[in-house]
Order: sequence, then structure tokens, then C-alpha cells
Amino acid sequence: MNLYIPIIGMVALATGFVVVSMILSVFVGPGRYNRAKYDQYECGIQPTPQPVGGGRFPVKYYVIAMLYIVFDIEIVFLYPWAVTYHGLGGFGVVSMLLFIVTVLVAYFYVKRRGGLDWD
Repeated sequence: MNLYIPIIGMVALATGFVVVSMILSVFVGPGRYNRAKYDQYECGIQPTPQPVGGGRFPVKYYVIAMLYIVFDIEIVFLYPWAVTYHGLGGFGVVSMLLFIVTVLVAYFYVKRRGGLDWD
């Protein structure tokens, strides 16, 4: 149980910081009424009317964002391997080469299908 005391202490410290910050923001923050502040948009700019069709947004931007996240997370797995490279031996090298080949196959598949083209 002694091993969990630092973790419990950090959770208590973080919770205390959040509670104190929320309470202080009520007392210290300005309480002036402003119509733009309480409007639907914080910046005060009135929303423009949407087109009749609903203003469709191209899905291509979401696909690019998801591809970035997937490849970014896959590349993050290379860092622990680089740190423990000498201790892994041949098995670590072969497994990482298979991982890199898998990432490259996925990358070239997406590139061939035109997933990275902005046009």
C-alpha cells in the first residue's frame, strides 16, 4: 500500500488545484453582463446563414486528419524500440523491420489510392 501513497497524493493535489481554481474564478473573474459574451458564439460575430443544402463539408479533410493520426501513432512506436535497440537483439530488429514494412505498405496503398492528394 505504501507504493500507492505518491499516486494518491498527486491525485489529491490535482483535484485540490482544480477545485480551488474553479472557486477562485467565480470570485476573481469579471462578472459584467455582455450580450455578445452570452450569445451563441463567444466571439460575438453573428453566424452567417447556411446554404440551402446544409453546406456540405468535404470528407477529404477528415480522411487526411485520420491518416495523419494513424501514421503518427504508428511512428511513435519506433521510439521505445530505438531506446532499447541494443537489448533486443535479432528478434527486435526483425520485428521492427516487419512493423516498418507494414507501415510502408499502408502508406503506399493510401498514396496509390489518392488519399494524400489535396485536389
